[in-house]
Amino acid sequence: MRVPFRDNLRTMGGRLAPIDWLSMAEKLLLGLLALQCARLVWAVLTPVGSFGPWEGRQAQFPAPAARQALFSSFDPFYRGGPQPAGGGVVTSLALTVYGIRLNEGSGQGSAIVAGPDGVQNSYAVGDEIMPGVVLKAVAFDHITIDRGGAEEQVFLDQSQPAPAVAPGGAAPGAPALVGQDNPTADSLKRDIGFTPRMQNGRVTGLILSGRGPGFQVAGFQPGDIVTAVDGQPIGSASDLQALQGKLIPGARISLTVERGASPATINLTLQGQ
Repeated sequence: MRVPFRDNLRTMGGRLAPIDWLSMAEKLLLGLLALQCARLVWAVLTPVGSFGPWEGRQAQFPAPAARQALFSSFDPFYRGGPQPAGGGVVTSLALTVYGIRLNEGSGQGSAIVAGPDGVQNSYAVGDEIMPGVVLKAVAFDHITIDRGGAEEQVFLDQSQPAPAVAPGGAAPGAPALVGQDNPTADSLKRDIGFTPRMQNGRVTGLILSGRGPGFQVAGFQPGDIVTAVDGQPIGSASDLQALQGKLIPGARISLTVERGASPATINLTLQGQ
C-alpha cells in the first residue's frame, strides 16, 4: 500500500515546521540596509575620489646636481625648441649678407647678398644666389643656403658700426632716422651707388652701396634699399634719374629705406659746396 507524500513529512515528533519566507526576506533587507549604512559611514570618514585619494601629491625636489644639470641645458632666449647640436656649418663661399627681411607670420623672407664680385642683389627664399646655391631660410642675423643638398649658414655683415642718431632726431625705437651730419649734394652723388632691385620683372627699390665717406655721413648703411622718395614709391628705372635730379644744394629729401626686417626714414638737408 502506497503512503501519501504528506505522510513522508511526518517525523518521530510530528510534522516539520513550515518555512517563514516573509521573515527571511525582512532579515535579508535589514542586513542590506545595515551594510549600506556602514558604507555610508566609511565614505564620510574616509573620502576617496573616483581617481584615488583626495590628498594632493607632495612636491618632490630634485637633488642640487640634478637641478644644475636641468638649468644648464635651458636657454631662456631661445625657447622655440631644442637647438641642433654643434650649430650650423658656416659656408666657405665668398658671400656677404648685408640685410635680412624676415616675415614672422609666414616664415618666409628675403636677404641682400653680395657674391664674389661684390654686387648686391635681393633674393627671396627659394631663389638661386649662384649656380648650385639656393637661399633656403632666413633668420634675424643669418641666412641658410642649400649648397648641393648640404645646409650652410652665412651671417649678417656687422663689420660697419651703426650710425649714431643726431641730437633732436627720432626717439629710440621710432622708425625715423636722421643722418650724422648734413651732407653735400656732390658728396651724395660721388659716394653713393644705386642699383635697381628687380622683383617679378619690375623695379621695387634702389639698393645703396658706399663709395666714399659721404655714404655714412648721410646715415646710410650697406644694404639699405630706397623704396620711396618723398612718399612716392620707387617703381621704375626712371625714378633713379628723378632722385639724382633732386640732389641739389639746399634740397630737403625724405627717403624710406628697408634696413633688415624693418623700414626706416632718413631725412636729408643737403648743403652747398
